[in-house]
Amino acid sequence: MNLHQREDSLTECDREPIHHIAAVQPFGGLIAIDAQGALAHASANCAELLGLSALPEPGTPLSAIIAPDALALIEQARASLAASDLPERRFGLDLVGKGTLFDCAMHRSGALLVIEFEPHARADFADHVAMIVPVIAKLESLSDPQELCETAAKLVRQMLGYDRVMIYRFHPDDSGEVVAEERAEEMEPFLGLRFPAADIPRQARELFRRNRFRVIADMDAPAVPIIPALGPQETPLDLSMSMLRAHSQMHLAYMRNMGVGASLAIAIVRHDRLWGMISCHHRKPRLPPYSLRTVAELLSQTFSLMLDRMLVARSEALRERARDLNDRLLLRLAGGLALADSLPLIEQILVQAVPHDGLSLLAGGDYHASGAAPDAAAFRTIAPLLASTLGGTTHATTRLADEIPEAAAFADVATGALVLPLSRGGRDCLVLWRRPLDRTITWAGDPAKARAAPGQLLHPRASFAAWTETVRGRSAEWTPEECEIAARLRRTLMEVVLRMNEDIARESARAAEQQNLVIAELNHRVRNIFGLIRALVSQSQHEALSVPGFAAILGGRIAALAAAHENLTRKNWGPASLRNLLETELAPYCGSDRARLRLVGDDVLLGPEAYTVLALVVHELATNSAKYGALSARAGSLEIRLARTAFGDLALGWREAGGPPVSAPGRQGFGSTIISRAVPHDLGGEADVRFRLEGLEADFLIPQRHLANGQETSSAPLAAPPATPTATPAPASGSLPARVLLVEDSVIIALDTEDNLKRLGVAEVQVASSVEGALAAIAESPPDFALIDFNLGGESSEPIAEALRLAGVRFALATGYAEGVNAFERFGAQAVLRKPYALGDIERLFGG
Repeated sequence: MNLHQREDSLTECDREPIHHIAAVQPFGGLIAIDAQGALAHASANCAELLGLSALPEPGTPLSAIIAPDALALIEQARASLAASDLPERRFGLDLVGKGTLFDCAMHRSGALLVIEFEPHARADFADHVAMIVPVIAKLESLSDPQELCETAAKLVRQMLGYDRVMIYRFHPDDSGEVVAEERAEEMEPFLGLRFPAADIPRQARELFRRNRFRVIADMDAPAVPIIPALGPQETPLDLSMSMLRAHSQMHLAYMRNMGVGASLAIAIVRHDRLWGMISCHHRKPRLPPYSLRTVAELLSQTFSLMLDRMLVARSEALRERARDLNDRLLLRLAGGLALADSLPLIEQILVQAVPHDGLSLLAGGDYHASGAAPDAAAFRTIAPLLASTLGGTTHATTRLADEIPEAAAFADVATGALVLPLSRGGRDCLVLWRRPLDRTITWAGDPAKARAAPGQLLHPRASFAAWTETVRGRSAEWTPEECEIAARLRRTLMEVVLRMNEDIARESARAAEQQNLVIAELNHRVRNIFGLIRALVSQSQHEALSVPGFAAILGGRIAALAAAHENLTRKNWGPASLRNLLETELAPYCGSDRARLRLVGDDVLLGPEAYTVLALVVHELATNSAKYGALSARAGSLEIRLARTAFGDLALGWREAGGPPVSAPGRQGFGSTIISRAVPHDLGGEADVRFRLEGLEADFLIPQRHLANGQETSSAPLAAPPATPTATPAPASGSLPARVLLVEDSVIIALDTEDNLKRLGVAEVQVASSVEGALAAIAESPPDFALIDFNLGGESSEPIAEALRLAGVRFALATGYAEGVNAFERFGAQAVLRKPYALGDIERLFGG
């Protein structure tokens, strides 16, 4: 429940550069070196901690400070650093060869390597390491999230000895709540209290998501400056991933007001989002040894995994229940019962899975309601706004009047809404209602004191005593599971709406319409293929050094596409095997030595869109490997792993080994662009390519909706605009726009069109691949001109056209449909480009 909405203006805390604080805590030291191993920064206490006669000057080689054995271990750790947010740790290093041992953490900060060190707990190190197994075993036996939180709080307090340990969970509005607590009797209880979002500013939450461990050994200890404060480029050392980083005076004052002398916090991250944290408070200064803190961090990671397992299992059980409910509903409605007559049945089934107080159904122009719901007149007032304002998908809100002011007329009866559109344009819809609910929230102090006027300094509040607030005019929250059940019900009801009450004539008309759509879709696909091939020709020519080389590059890419389309055609343009694609593409490079290729994991079936995209990506990976990587050497090998994530997405891992040393290319060619951008751009997934010395590594995440046994994907042809005579591009004004927004869901066509626009002299081209991305770009800064693809992977560009028209921006529409292009004029398009289009067609848009 969004109890305190975030304001647009940032607080003073949000503006404070906490990662550029240029100081560390005194319990450890810091050294930062450049790529040549020369000192760039050092904390002022380094000489004292290391027993040096003086603080080393900038430019001093690290080898002049650190003993050879320790230096070798540091270099080994440096080579192992995979990413800036993943530190390497080494325990018990004799840094200067005098027998004094230190625990070290190393991470990258831009071009620098940061080495942090503190005294090693030699006597207790073995005991700390031995704690890991029994502690994790205690968590593994649990099955309830609340019990998990309470047990984790007990274990952390037993391990670290702090006066208070809390499990703190974030809410959707970024406020937090203490859901479990273990404390000394003298400590003020915080269990069940809410803390406003301003207590942990936005940039602190983001930094905490990246650097998941934070310790303050002594709130009153003076910070140790980093010398010099600014580097060679007059920039401060970025301490985002530092374990020693000194803390904001605002935060220290806040903690002192709590009566805290030392603290430790470990982030709980779920699916790369901050779920909560383990927060430890102590009345006096306290610093557990680094090895013990590392054990606590491992416990938090285990906690995150256990929590995720429990929440996923709970969600899956609810989804299974929803599937059963939908099956029952479909069986009852299949007998021909009218949708309006089925309202009692729908309500009977829904009340078991999605608690609600009332229900409204608008079907075929007739309105039906039950329970706490608006009357017909009030509902018809808001009905046209449901689709246009909330979009054409399932939408949940705790106060509909915030988004549709007309809903305030019946807010005393029904305020929260779960909207299920059942037809395009919002003509038919089902709405579940919830009454307004007065809710008492207990805050840790007055949340109003956690905010300040823009530009004013925020003074930390001194009281954290329970402070109650009554929230009125909102309903209870709709949970993600309830929204998913509603979305499944929507799909079921839409299927019923499409099938119900159709006589022979209407069935015949629908078949004819479907045939027209199939023809239009076929024409659209053929034109898209032509456009794709033309873009491949244009982009491939930049990589070739000769005509034969150009033919080989282009031929390989077209062959990969042809093979993909052949497999899809064999499956009637349905899902096809990813394993077959991999084996077909890699067979020429592995030859008879099948041991060089290892495919691990169960096969998956990919939808047509994902299949063609991955065909190109795998082709480029295989070609690069055969030229420069593992497949270019006899001893080289390739391992490909296929696995499903907890959410059903496909994780594809590519690992090369045994080939020549690998380094990142000096420039990114078209093939590299396809590898890194095709999956995120075309499929909405993720791609991570790493040029490791021992071999190329790449990880791809394919969203579940592209998998045959994932979420439902539509295999029906996409609807074309109404048929009208063919239109040709109409010239725009003679002036060339400075900024053009290009909306295209095919990364290859987008790259080619972007190149052509820049060849014509367009200074800036912004590319978007979805309706959401395009609308965000327009809202941020309207372009001078826009070229938008009408069909964006199942989405219509109508909302983009409407936003451009309202902003007064000229635009043209691109389409692969052969007919109906004149109908685009109703959207306000200045011209229509038929796919495939080339440089000359684009030039004519601007009067060229």
